[in-house]
Amino acid sequence: EQSHSKKVLVEKNLHLCILNNQRASGAESMKIILVFLFLAQLAPSAKAEKDYSFFDAAAPPETKSRFAMLDDVRILANGLLQLGHGLKDFVHKTKGQMNDIFQKLYIFDRSFYELSLQTSEIKEEEEQLRQTTARLQINNEEIKNLSQEMNSKIEDLIQNKIQLQEKVWGLEDKVTKLAIIQPSIQETEEISSLKAFVEQQDNHIKQLLKIVEDQHVQLDRQHNQIMELEDKLNHIELQELAENSFTGEPTEPEAISFPVRNTMAGAYRSDGAAPDCTALYHSGTRSSGVYTIQPNGSEAFDVYCEMKFGSSWTVIQKRVDGSLDFNQTWDAYTNGFGDLNEEFWLGLNKTYSITKQGDYILRIELQDWKDNQRHIEYAFSLGGPGTDYTLQLSRISGSIPNALPEQTELRFSTADRDMDIINDFNCPENYLGGWWHSECEETNLNGKYVTPRSRGRLDRRKGLYWKPKKGRYYLLKSTKIMIHPTDLKSF
Repeated sequence: EQSHSKKVLVEKNLHLCILNNQRASGAESMKIILVFLFLAQLAPSAKAEKDYSFFDAAAPPETKSRFAMLDDVRILANGLLQLGHGLKDFVHKTKGQMNDIFQKLYIFDRSFYELSLQTSEIKEEEEQLRQTTARLQINNEEIKNLSQEMNSKIEDLIQNKIQLQEKVWGLEDKVTKLAIIQPSIQETEEISSLKAFVEQQDNHIKQLLKIVEDQHVQLDRQHNQIMELEDKLNHIELQELAENSFTGEPTEPEAISFPVRNTMAGAYRSDGAAPDCTALYHSGTRSSGVYTIQPNGSEAFDVYCEMKFGSSWTVIQKRVDGSLDFNQTWDAYTNGFGDLNEEFWLGLNKTYSITKQGDYILRIELQDWKDNQRHIEYAFSLGGPGTDYTLQLSRISGSIPNALPEQTELRFSTADRDMDIINDFNCPENYLGGWWHSECEETNLNGKYVTPRSRGRLDRRKGLYWKPKKGRYYLLKSTKIMIHPTDLKSF
């Protein structure tokens, strides 16, 4: 009974050790294992001694002692096995926690690196702002000094004017008295000389006042310029572009006659299918909107028809607010993208199916950020897919200088398909948006939509601009590209 109670006591202690081992750390677990190994060695010896004194010579003491030690070893082995399983689970959990910690450290390092880059950029912009502010402060000091000098001069002139007025009043009194009393010849000469002196002084005062007014105007102008510079430090480049509006551009010249070779493009077919928007207009449609057309030899598709100038135009591109990203792939530009009621690109394949019916006019309408509107019209030809939709233009008329090469085959290209890489420079990839590029010129009506109040510096050539070769940049607010048959009788 004593042996059995000791065995139960050892088993309970082993279970408590296992439970404590699951909660404790690895080092503490090893200490507990060593203590129980020591107790396990002591327990069999004590048990053997008591068994030997209790029983007679029925069984040898050595046999009883061996049997008790074997049971204890089994109990201890079972406890160690459970303890090993607990340690294994603890190791797996520890590895998972360490992996989570490493991932969090990696994310923290990456965020810290990005934050350091942003901080360096902010420091550079801050340094530029400080330099500009210092220059503005110097200009303000100079203007203040000039203003003080001008104020002192004005005060002196006012005092001189008051003194001269008093002298003039005295002279008027003398002249009144002389009118009553006939003056002598000497007095007459003195009066004449005084009058001449007064007139000379009066002219001098008028000149000084004119100079003072001009200087005041210049000072006010400089002060306004400084205030504008302070407001535009973060977007100087775009503000300069925004000032290049269409104001002051020449009015529309007289349209140059364009020979009509095929006027059947806008004719309405007898089977009821309209080949373009002009044919819809001839059939009685008078309101702008989305309609279905079917050019000769192609499938039917939807287009936006704009009714204007007594006819209807087929719109192939429209941009109004920058809600649509025009930095698309070759397939997107081939098939078209966007909403026909908002911003869209009709698609090169659909445009080609319309223009191959006959001769068409290409009209480009532009609007700047001061809501000034200009346009330009071209006679054009558009190639098919085998020529990468090559475009050839010839200007007819317009109210803005031409910015596209004439009588030149322009191949359409996108960032993922640029056949004419110039000096290892990919125009669509660097200037964004698909377009008929020629030597990577700045004009690109499918570029990035930019507002004058955009923050940060911007590469001009990535924006939505109209740039003649010998002209200035025009930052655009909206664009529209339309086509119409060369039959102009309906205008």
